[in-house]
Amino acid sequence: MLPTVAVTRYVTPLREGGSLPGVVEADDLGTYVCKFRGAGQGVRVLVAEVLATGVATRLGLRTPRLVALELDAAIARYEADEEVQDLLSASLGLNLGVDFLPGAFGPDTELAVPDDVAARVLWLDAYLANVDRSWRNPNLLVWHGDLWVIDHGASLWFHHAWSGGVGDPARFAARPWDPRDHVLGDRLDLLAGVDAELRALLDDATLDAVVADVPADWLEPVPGASDEASLRAAYTAFLRARRDSRAWLPGAGGGAA
Repeated sequence: MLPTVAVTRYVTPLREGGSLPGVVEADDLGTYVCKFRGAGQGVRVLVAEVLATGVATRLGLRTPRLVALELDAAIARYEADEEVQDLLSASLGLNLGVDFLPGAFGPDTELAVPDDVAARVLWLDAYLANVDRSWRNPNLLVWHGDLWVIDHGASLWFHHAWSGGVGDPARFAARPWDPRDHVLGDRLDLLAGVDAELRALLDDATLDAVVADVPADWLEPVPGASDEASLRAAYTAFLRARRDSRAWLPGAGGGAA
């Protein structure tokens, strides 16, 4: 489970995206980018962030440390910006904190990524069905000379269709991934060389551990999965089904792994 820390000060909003994340300080003396439960598509985006970060880490990619941020009403009370105050008031309780990387910067058009890292980023995004890593919004940072992957809330679209109940993992497993807009899309030939290695890193025990990191407070009941255990089992089933399929991998030609 993610460690939980309390927000002690709201510092500033980050207005690059529509969900209005903000920089906050916490009682562990850390500084975090806070992604709010009251923004956008709610807690399922936070779930996707945790799952994607867990997978990325197991694949050997650098991604900022995550915490659960406890937000108290007192923080909202003293915020002068009305839009931010409304967001804070709608986000009391547990939110997602992403470790702030001071001095990190986004890549330019001369992005130089080693082949092994590029292959892992591509495989990660194909596996998670991530549609949000284009040149318009690369969601990559360079920090101390290394490439870091960030912002995975657009991954794992399947749970947004759970309003009528948990769907069929096989549908997600078979859904192809479209790489045409990907920032590293010109290097798809690298995927075949890492596919078997990366699948092997996501054994059943590893996927169980990734899903276990999601705070129970973010697991919203749906028809047929009304308790924490059944919801965790559903996420695990979808991740395993995707791992065991090759239909989604560009150029793989479909079929089981």
